[in-house]
Amino acid sequence: MDQGTRDEMLGRLAEAVGSVMVTHPTRVAVDGAPAAGKTTLADELAVVLRTQGRDVIRATIDDFLFPRAQRYPRGEYSAEGCYFDTHDHDELNRVLLDPLGPGGDRRFQHAVYDRTADTALSPPVTTAPADAVLVFDGVFLMRPELIDRWDLRIFVSTALEKTVDRAVIRERRVSSRAEVERRWRERYIPSQQFYFATVRPTDHADIIVHNDEPQQPVWATQTH
Repeated sequence: MDQGTRDEMLGRLAEAVGSVMVTHPTRVAVDGAPAAGKTTLADELAVVLRTQGRDVIRATIDDFLFPRAQRYPRGEYSAEGCYFDTHDHDELNRVLLDPLGPGGDRRFQHAVYDRTADTALSPPVTTAPADAVLVFDGVFLMRPELIDRWDLRIFVSTALEKTVDRAVIRERRVSSRAEVERRWRERYIPSQQFYFATVRPTDHADIIVHNDEPQQPVWATQTH
């Protein structure tokens, strides 16, 4: 394992992106539990890559949700529903990951759903340069439906109990502490425990970033 500053860790991740040798855009997964810090890390990595002259496509699993009416057939707090009923992986592959992958035409859409309005989206189709980088963050990115779509896999690891505390702070303006804690303890944490038990995502990751202390990260590179 390596330990250093936030900037050193981001530099190492950027080096790893640069070392990927493919003839299509590099598709980078930034996986992790809710409130683990994956969105922040993905945003920071995108900035670093852009300063290096890379064309970066920034996207998130939250823009590939099913409509709300379809997301909760097992109940709003169901952990099984969180894992099985939430994300439209077929559309994610069809409009984004496959077009940017081997044999793809690089014509992609970065989203299909507006979470705030709970409506479908159809943004303009864009053509990516062959040397572009997709930095994509989200939960459950190593699951079987997606695992072979990534050219670099990063997992942001944080103690699940710590994610509850972060979520309470992050969502205090829109949700009470009791609401946040119930959602995490009944839905999000058990769904992550199921994911770890069945998929073992850290086994598939190329780099694991231990993010309990974001300004003093520890990271490990794995070979497969």
